[in-house]
Amino acid sequence: MAADRSKSTPTYLSITAISAINGASTIECWRLTAPFKTSAEAGVSGASLAQLGKAGNVSYVVLPPRYNGGLHNAPAVQYVAFIAGKAIVSTPETRQSAIINGGKAGLIIAADTADVSKQGHDTQYPTEQQTIAIQIPTADGKVPEHTVLHPGPCRKDSS
Repeated sequence: MAADRSKSTPTYLSITAISAINGASTIECWRLTAPFKTSAEAGVSGASLAQLGKAGNVSYVVLPPRYNGGLHNAPAVQYVAFIAGKAIVSTPETRQSAIINGGKAGLIIAADTADVSKQGHDTQYPTEQQTIAIQIPTADGKVPEHTVLHPGPCRKDSS
């Protein structure tokens, strides 16, 4: 299948982030500083590519239907790619929430580790189907360089 080059590609990746401000978890829309580039890699040559940085120990997670992840901190600074299902993330202190549907827009970053957030965030998986996630910790726990676009989750018009 040939790539559809008629659609514009964003210059930078915008991603919903669970981070912390003054010890409280919060949800923000981040624009990662590293821009998209045109790939020269075999198999994806000519496609747009955003480098997310080096990764730690990557995990594939299968969450049962209606799973309650409870209140917790991110175990490490990590990207989480929801590839199927649905997650609802909420922050008790800032009273924010984000609905993450698995698939194309299912990539978030969780950076509210215990050293920066007192309570963490709550995650619920409300559907009758399994939710599938890939956890991708950043190497050395580094938060990727970014700009905060606005409070709350990213929207379709966030760029």
